[in-house]
Amino acid sequence: MAEDNKFTELKSTLIKAKTADAADASQVDNKRDAQGRAYATGRRKESVARVWIKPGTGKITVNGRDETVYFARPVLRMILRQPLIAAARDGQFDVVVTVNGGGLSGQAGAVRHGISRALVNYEPTLRPVLKPGGFLTRDPRAVERKKYGRPKARRSFQFSKR
Repeated sequence: MAEDNKFTELKSTLIKAKTADAADASQVDNKRDAQGRAYATGRRKESVARVWIKPGTGKITVNGRDETVYFARPVLRMILRQPLIAAARDGQFDVVVTVNGGGLSGQAGAVRHGISRALVNYEPTLRPVLKPGGFLTRDPRAVERKKYGRPKARRSFQFSKR
């Protein structure tokens, strides 16, 4: 009998600790500012994107311009929207982005990375959806440096036998 009482007491304290931890985790994981926005930084090649998301109509603004104006190619706009579509949140968030450095392709990749991280900061339950798609992983590929004695990184000068 005494063992049963100890077991039920231990069980009840563990259940209370679990619910308290779960409540603390949900409070800590939501990273929103006073205006209800979530912020994240995305990077790709030489580009750095600072991304703010908030609930809205689905408007994406890049450096003060609409996404269709800044990223004219449809492929780049598709890259931007990939994390929103994967998380089934397309049209639910307004996204404001400032991006600099690199070219348009690298900037689109940086914005995609930033949107993914901001979505996880806003709604931590989206992490298992975005992680397998590779949206949260920073793409480490960058331009290889030029080596001395060569015209480019790997290209060598034309060889002449005579």
